[in-house]
Amino acid sequence: MNPIRKAVIAAAMVGSTLTGGAIGAALFAGNSANAATSTTSSTPAAATAPAAAPSGSTAGPPPSGTFHPNEDATHEAGESAAREAQENAGQVPTVP
Repeated sequence: MNPIRKAVIAAAMVGSTLTGGAIGAALFAGNSANAATSTTSSTPAAATAPAAAPSGSTAGPPPSGTFHPNEDATHEAGESAAREAQENAGQVPTVP
């Protein structure tokens, strides 16, 4: 195979790879114009809607009633400062 033919084939392979990568990135990245567009809703969200369960949770719907933190000494020893702050604020903890 002569060197000119090798160069043409190599250039065609590089070009098709770059073109395929650009098309794939455009398809998976979505349209940037849609990402910047915001829509407004005339229906306000309910103020008393229950909080969503943390991601990865399989516990089902959150229990009804008031949140009561576990203040046991062994539980508190392994708790992060962020979780303790959420408990002290009366929130259902969302951090480990």
